[in-house]
Amino acid sequence: MNIVAEFFVVSLKVVWAFILAGAKWLIRPREKSVAGQVCVITGAGSGLGRLFAKEFARRGATLVLWDINRQGNEETAEMVRQIYRDMSVSKEGKYISLKPHDGVQDVPLIQPQVFTYYCDVSKRESVYSTAEKVRREVGNIDILINNAGVVSGHHLLECPDELIERTMMVNCHAHFWTSKAFLPKMLELNHGHIVTVASSLGLFTTAGVEDYCASKFGAIGFHESLSHELKAADKDGIKMTLVCPFLVDTGMFKGCKIRKEMAPFFPPLKPEYCVKEAMRAILTDQPMVCTPRAMYMVTFMKTVLPFDAIVCMYRFIGADKCMYPFLAHRKESMNNNEAKSGM
Repeated sequence: MNIVAEFFVVSLKVVWAFILAGAKWLIRPREKSVAGQVCVITGAGSGLGRLFAKEFARRGATLVLWDINRQGNEETAEMVRQIYRDMSVSKEGKYISLKPHDGVQDVPLIQPQVFTYYCDVSKRESVYSTAEKVRREVGNIDILINNAGVVSGHHLLECPDELIERTMMVNCHAHFWTSKAFLPKMLELNHGHIVTVASSLGLFTTAGVEDYCASKFGAIGFHESLSHELKAADKDGIKMTLVCPFLVDTGMFKGCKIRKEMAPFFPPLKPEYCVKEAMRAILTDQPMVCTPRAMYMVTFMKTVLPFDAIVCMYRFIGADKCMYPFLAHRKESMNNNEAKSGM
Protein backbone atom coordinates (compact mmCIF):
# COMPACT_ATOMS: atom_id res chain seq x y z
CA MET A 1 0.00 0.00 0.00
CA ASN A 2 1.20 3.52 -0.77
CA ILE A 3 2.61 5.12 2.38
CA VAL A 4 0.34 8.18 2.03
CA ALA A 5 -2.75 5.99 1.78
CA GLU A 6 -1.54 3.86 4.65
CA PHE A 7 -0.96 6.95 6.79
CA PHE A 8 -4.53 8.05 6.05
CA VAL A 9 -5.88 4.63 7.11
CA VAL A 10 -3.80 4.69 10.29
CA SER A 11 -5.08 8.19 11.10
CA LEU A 12 -8.67 6.96 10.76
CA LYS A 13 -7.91 4.02 13.05
CA VAL A 14 -6.40 6.35 15.65
CA VAL A 15 -9.49 8.59 15.56
CA TRP A 16 -11.72 5.51 15.83
CA ALA A 17 -9.72 4.33 18.85
CA PHE A 18 -10.40 7.67 20.55
CA ILE A 19 -14.10 7.34 19.76
CA LEU A 20 -14.26 3.83 21.21
CA ALA A 21 -12.37 4.89 24.32
CA GLY A 22 -14.75 7.80 24.81
CA ALA A 23 -17.76 5.55 24.33
CA LYS A 24 -16.57 3.30 27.15
CA TRP A 25 -16.76 6.28 29.50
CA LEU A 26 -20.44 6.68 28.62
CA ILE A 27 -21.52 3.08 28.09
CA ARG A 28 -20.22 0.56 30.58
CA PRO A 29 -18.87 -2.51 28.71
CA ARG A 30 -20.33 -5.88 29.62
CA GLU A 31 -18.19 -7.89 32.00
CA LYS A 32 -16.99 -11.30 30.87
CA SER A 33 -17.55 -14.45 32.91
CA VAL A 34 -14.60 -16.08 34.66
CA ALA A 35 -16.66 -18.91 36.17
CA GLY A 36 -14.76 -22.18 36.03
CA GLN A 37 -11.55 -20.50 34.96
CA VAL A 38 -8.32 -21.07 36.91
CA CYS A 39 -6.79 -17.93 38.40
CA VAL A 40 -3.30 -17.73 39.95
CA ILE A 41 -2.79 -14.85 42.38
CA THR A 42 0.66 -14.09 43.80
CA GLY A 43 0.85 -12.39 47.19
CA ALA A 44 -2.61 -13.74 48.03
CA GLY A 45 -2.04 -13.96 51.78
CA SER A 46 -3.00 -10.37 52.57
CA GLY A 47 -3.85 -6.93 51.23
CA LEU A 48 -4.94 -6.58 47.62
CA GLY A 49 -4.14 -10.21 46.84
CA ARG A 50 -6.68 -11.40 49.40
CA LEU A 51 -9.32 -9.02 48.04
CA PHE A 52 -8.66 -10.17 44.47
CA ALA A 53 -9.10 -13.78 45.61
CA LYS A 54 -12.47 -13.00 47.19
CA GLU A 55 -13.69 -11.12 44.12
CA PHE A 56 -12.74 -13.93 41.72
CA ALA A 57 -14.24 -16.50 44.08
CA ARG A 58 -17.58 -14.65 44.06
CA ARG A 59 -17.53 -15.01 40.28
CA GLY A 60 -17.01 -18.76 40.41
CA ALA A 61 -13.32 -18.96 39.48
CA THR A 62 -11.04 -21.69 40.76
CA LEU A 63 -8.33 -20.01 42.83
CA VAL A 64 -4.63 -20.89 43.01
CA LEU A 65 -3.14 -18.82 45.81
CA TRP A 66 0.60 -18.19 46.09
CA ASP A 67 2.34 -16.57 49.03
CA ILE A 68 5.45 -16.81 51.14
CA ASN A 69 3.26 -16.46 54.25
CA ARG A 70 1.63 -19.86 54.71
CA GLN A 71 -0.67 -18.75 57.53
CA GLY A 72 -1.96 -15.70 55.68
CA ASN A 73 -2.44 -17.76 52.53
CA GLU A 74 -4.51 -20.37 54.37
CA GLU A 75 -6.59 -17.62 55.96
CA THR A 76 -7.38 -16.26 52.50
CA ALA A 77 -8.22 -19.78 51.31
CA GLU A 78 -10.68 -20.25 54.16
CA MET A 79 -12.38 -16.96 53.24
CA VAL A 80 -12.67 -18.22 49.67
CA ARG A 81 -14.13 -21.54 50.85
CA GLN A 82 -16.75 -19.65 52.83
CA ILE A 83 -17.73 -17.78 49.69
CA TYR A 84 -18.04 -21.09 47.84
CA ARG A 85 -20.20 -22.44 50.68
CA ASP A 86 -22.50 -19.46 50.23
CA MET A 87 -23.28 -20.74 46.75
CA SER A 88 -26.06 -23.26 46.17
CA VAL A 89 -26.69 -25.55 43.22
CA SER A 90 -30.02 -25.32 41.44
CA LYS A 91 -31.84 -28.23 39.81
CA GLU A 92 -30.94 -26.91 36.38
CA GLY A 93 -27.26 -27.62 37.04
CA LYS A 94 -26.23 -24.06 37.73
CA TYR A 95 -24.87 -22.49 40.88
CA ILE A 96 -26.33 -19.27 42.18
CA SER A 97 -24.74 -16.71 44.50
CA LEU A 98 -26.72 -16.29 47.71
CA LYS A 99 -25.20 -12.82 48.01
CA PRO A 100 -25.95 -11.09 44.69
CA HIS A 101 -23.59 -8.41 43.43
CA ASP A 102 -22.71 -6.67 40.19
CA GLY A 103 -21.54 -8.88 37.39
CA VAL A 104 -22.64 -12.24 38.89
CA GLN A 105 -25.02 -14.37 36.86
CA ASP A 106 -26.00 -18.02 36.72
CA VAL A 107 -23.24 -19.99 35.06
CA PRO A 108 -22.76 -23.63 33.97
CA LEU A 109 -21.95 -25.84 36.92
CA ILE A 110 -18.20 -26.19 37.36
CA GLN A 111 -17.52 -26.66 41.05
CA PRO A 112 -14.88 -24.05 41.96
CA GLN A 113 -12.01 -24.97 44.26
CA VAL A 114 -9.14 -23.23 46.01
CA PHE A 115 -5.53 -24.42 46.14
CA THR A 116 -2.71 -22.92 48.20
CA TYR A 117 1.01 -23.04 47.45
CA TYR A 118 4.05 -21.71 49.26
CA CYS A 119 6.15 -19.79 46.75
CA ASP A 120 8.94 -17.25 47.06
CA VAL A 121 8.43 -15.36 43.81
CA SER A 122 11.82 -13.66 44.20
CA LYS A 123 13.43 -17.01 43.34
CA ARG A 124 12.87 -18.24 39.81
CA GLU A 125 13.47 -21.87 40.84
CA SER A 126 10.62 -21.59 43.35
CA VAL A 127 8.34 -20.03 40.71
CA TYR A 128 9.10 -22.66 38.07
CA SER A 129 8.73 -25.63 40.46
CA THR A 130 5.49 -24.27 41.93
CA ALA A 131 4.11 -23.60 38.45
CA GLU A 132 4.86 -27.21 37.51
CA LYS A 133 2.96 -28.42 40.60
CA VAL A 134 -0.01 -26.27 39.58
CA ARG A 135 -0.02 -27.79 36.09
CA ARG A 136 0.04 -31.32 37.54
CA GLU A 137 -2.47 -30.80 40.34
CA VAL A 138 -4.84 -28.16 38.94
CA GLY A 139 -4.29 -27.95 35.18
CA ASN A 140 -3.81 -25.08 32.78
CA ILE A 141 -4.40 -21.59 34.12
CA ASP A 142 -6.50 -18.91 32.47
CA ILE A 143 -5.69 -15.81 34.52
CA LEU A 144 -2.42 -14.71 36.11
CA ILE A 145 -2.52 -11.90 38.67
CA ASN A 146 1.03 -10.67 39.37
CA ASN A 147 0.27 -8.94 42.65
CA ALA A 148 3.08 -9.74 45.09
CA GLY A 149 5.01 -6.67 46.22
CA VAL A 150 7.40 -5.46 48.92
CA VAL A 151 9.02 -2.18 49.97
CA SER A 152 12.33 -1.80 51.80
CA GLY A 153 11.52 1.47 53.58
CA HIS A 154 15.04 2.93 53.55
CA HIS A 155 16.74 5.91 51.96
CA LEU A 156 19.04 4.73 49.18
CA LEU A 157 22.33 5.18 51.05
CA GLU A 158 20.90 3.53 54.18
CA CYS A 159 19.36 0.57 52.38
CA PRO A 160 21.23 -2.76 52.55
CA ASP A 161 22.02 -4.11 49.10
CA GLU A 162 20.14 -7.33 49.74
CA LEU A 163 16.91 -5.40 50.41
CA ILE A 164 17.30 -3.47 47.15
CA GLU A 165 17.79 -6.76 45.32
CA ARG A 166 14.75 -8.30 47.01
CA THR A 167 12.55 -5.34 46.05
CA MET A 168 13.61 -5.69 42.42
CA MET A 169 13.18 -9.47 42.47
CA VAL A 170 9.68 -9.49 43.98
CA ASN A 171 8.24 -6.39 42.32
CA CYS A 172 9.78 -6.81 38.86
CA HIS A 173 11.78 -9.94 38.12
CA ALA A 174 9.04 -12.23 39.43
CA HIS A 175 6.80 -11.06 36.57
CA PHE A 176 9.33 -12.51 34.12
CA TRP A 177 9.38 -15.89 35.88
CA THR A 178 5.60 -16.27 36.27
CA SER A 179 4.97 -15.19 32.68
CA LYS A 180 7.61 -17.57 31.33
CA ALA A 181 6.03 -20.35 33.38
CA PHE A 182 2.43 -19.88 32.22
CA LEU A 183 2.57 -17.96 28.93
CA PRO A 184 3.58 -20.88 26.63
CA LYS A 185 0.24 -22.68 27.14
CA MET A 186 -1.64 -19.40 26.75
CA LEU A 187 0.12 -18.87 23.43
CA GLU A 188 -0.70 -22.41 22.32
CA LEU A 189 -4.40 -21.91 23.09
CA ASN A 190 -4.47 -18.19 22.24
CA HIS A 191 -6.36 -17.70 25.49
CA GLY A 192 -5.55 -16.13 28.83
CA HIS A 193 -5.27 -12.92 30.80
CA ILE A 194 -2.19 -11.49 32.51
CA VAL A 195 -2.66 -8.75 35.10
CA THR A 196 0.19 -6.61 36.39
CA VAL A 197 -0.53 -4.90 39.70
CA ALA A 198 1.97 -2.04 39.58
CA SER A 199 1.66 1.42 41.14
CA SER A 200 1.36 5.09 40.33
CA LEU A 201 4.98 5.18 41.49
CA GLY A 202 5.79 3.22 38.35
CA LEU A 203 4.51 6.12 36.26
CA PHE A 204 6.00 9.02 38.23
CA THR A 205 8.35 9.14 41.20
CA THR A 206 9.09 10.74 44.54
CA ALA A 207 12.12 10.92 46.81
CA GLY A 208 13.20 8.24 49.24
CA VAL A 209 11.84 5.10 47.56
CA GLU A 210 14.24 4.70 44.66
CA ASP A 211 14.24 0.91 44.73
CA TYR A 212 10.44 0.68 44.85
CA CYS A 213 9.96 3.17 42.01
CA ALA A 214 12.60 1.44 39.89
CA SER A 215 10.96 -1.95 40.42
CA LYS A 216 7.51 -0.66 39.47
CA PHE A 217 8.86 1.18 36.42
CA GLY A 218 10.46 -2.11 35.42
CA ALA A 219 7.23 -4.05 35.91
CA ILE A 220 5.32 -1.56 33.78
CA GLY A 221 7.99 -1.64 31.06
CA PHE A 222 7.87 -5.43 31.03
CA HIS A 223 4.08 -5.43 30.87
CA GLU A 224 3.91 -2.94 27.99
CA SER A 225 6.60 -4.70 26.00
CA LEU A 226 4.90 -8.08 26.43
CA SER A 227 1.59 -6.51 25.37
CA HIS A 228 3.20 -5.32 22.14
CA GLU A 229 4.80 -8.72 21.58
CA LEU A 230 1.42 -10.44 21.86
CA LYS A 231 -0.10 -7.95 19.42
CA ALA A 232 2.79 -8.45 16.98
CA ALA A 233 2.17 -12.20 17.16
CA ASP A 234 -1.59 -11.70 16.53
CA LYS A 235 -2.43 -13.39 19.83
CA ASP A 236 -5.52 -11.31 20.46
CA GLY A 237 -7.02 -14.01 22.64
CA ILE A 238 -4.52 -13.21 25.39
CA LYS A 239 -5.50 -10.07 27.27
CA MET A 240 -3.26 -7.80 29.34
CA THR A 241 -4.34 -5.39 32.09
CA LEU A 242 -2.05 -2.96 33.90
CA VAL A 243 -3.25 -1.75 37.31
CA CYS A 244 -1.67 1.49 38.62
CA PRO A 245 -3.27 2.65 41.87
CA PHE A 246 -2.30 5.66 43.96
CA LEU A 247 -1.20 4.90 47.52
CA VAL A 248 -3.49 2.18 48.91
CA ASP A 249 -4.35 2.11 52.59
CA THR A 250 -2.96 -1.36 53.29
CA GLY A 251 -0.28 -0.22 55.75
CA MET A 252 2.56 -0.72 53.27
CA PHE A 253 3.33 3.02 53.25
CA LYS A 254 2.10 3.88 56.72
CA GLY A 255 2.98 7.46 57.64
CA CYS A 256 3.23 8.77 54.08
CA LYS A 257 1.58 12.19 53.80
CA ILE A 258 1.46 15.27 51.63
CA ARG A 259 0.72 18.90 52.48
CA LYS A 260 -2.27 18.94 54.83
CA GLU A 261 -4.21 21.45 52.71
CA MET A 262 -3.86 19.13 49.70
CA ALA A 263 -4.46 15.85 51.53
CA PRO A 264 -8.27 15.87 51.05
CA PHE A 265 -7.74 15.93 47.26
CA PHE A 266 -5.38 12.92 47.28
CA PRO A 267 -6.48 10.61 50.11
CA PRO A 268 -5.09 7.07 50.34
CA LEU A 269 -7.28 4.63 48.44
CA LYS A 270 -9.44 2.13 50.24
CA PRO A 271 -8.23 -1.35 49.21
CA GLU A 272 -11.77 -2.44 48.39
CA TYR A 273 -12.24 0.50 46.00
CA CYS A 274 -8.90 -0.19 44.32
CA VAL A 275 -9.73 -3.85 43.72
CA LYS A 276 -13.27 -3.04 42.57
CA GLU A 277 -11.90 -0.70 39.90
CA ALA A 278 -9.22 -3.22 38.93
CA MET A 279 -11.79 -6.02 38.63
CA ARG A 280 -13.96 -3.87 36.38
CA ALA A 281 -10.96 -3.28 34.13
CA ILE A 282 -9.98 -6.97 34.09
CA LEU A 283 -13.49 -8.22 33.35
CA THR A 284 -13.92 -5.76 30.48
CA ASP A 285 -10.45 -6.45 29.05
CA GLN A 286 -9.33 -2.87 29.70
CA PRO A 287 -5.59 -2.52 28.92
CA MET A 288 -4.84 -0.13 31.79
CA VAL A 289 -6.53 1.38 34.83
CA CYS A 290 -5.25 4.19 37.06
CA THR A 291 -7.01 4.99 40.32
CA PRO A 292 -8.08 7.62 41.02
CA ARG A 293 -8.60 9.07 37.54
CA ALA A 294 -6.52 12.13 38.50
CA MET A 295 -3.45 9.90 38.08
CA TYR A 296 -3.95 9.99 34.30
CA MET A 297 -3.58 13.76 34.39
CA VAL A 298 -0.53 13.62 36.66
CA THR A 299 1.13 11.14 34.29
CA PHE A 300 0.33 13.31 31.27
CA MET A 301 1.71 16.44 32.95
CA LYS A 302 4.93 14.62 33.76
CA THR A 303 5.49 13.92 30.07
CA VAL A 304 4.96 17.50 28.89
CA LEU A 305 6.27 19.74 31.70
CA PRO A 306 9.93 20.68 32.22
CA PHE A 307 11.55 18.89 35.14
CA ASP A 308 11.96 22.13 37.13
CA ALA A 309 8.23 22.78 36.75
CA ILE A 310 7.49 19.32 38.11
CA VAL A 311 9.77 20.01 41.09
CA CYS A 312 7.87 23.23 41.81
CA MET A 313 4.54 21.39 41.71
CA TYR A 314 5.86 18.59 43.91
CA ARG A 315 6.98 21.11 46.52
CA PHE A 316 3.67 22.94 46.40
CA ILE A 317 1.70 19.74 46.94
CA GLY A 318 4.18 18.37 49.46
CA ALA A 319 4.88 15.33 47.30
CA ASP A 320 8.63 15.92 47.16
CA LYS A 321 9.17 14.57 50.69
CA CYS A 322 5.89 12.75 51.21
CA MET A 323 7.71 9.47 51.90
CA TYR A 324 9.99 10.87 54.58
CA PRO A 325 7.50 10.38 57.45
CA PHE A 326 6.98 6.80 56.24
CA LEU A 327 10.73 6.17 56.15
CA ALA A 328 11.14 7.64 59.64
CA HIS A 329 8.27 5.53 60.95
CA ARG A 330 9.76 2.42 59.35
CA LYS A 331 13.18 3.15 60.83
CA GLU A 332 11.72 3.71 64.30
CA SER A 333 9.74 0.47 64.09
CA MET A 334 12.84 -1.49 63.08
CA ASN A 335 14.88 0.05 65.88
CA ASN A 336 12.18 -0.87 68.40
CA ASN A 337 12.08 -4.42 67.09
CA GLU A 338 15.85 -4.70 67.35
CA ALA A 339 15.76 -3.37 70.90
CA LYS A 340 13.10 -5.89 71.92
CA SER A 341 15.05 -8.77 70.38
CA GLY A 342 18.25 -7.66 72.11
CA MET A 343 20.16 -7.03 68.90
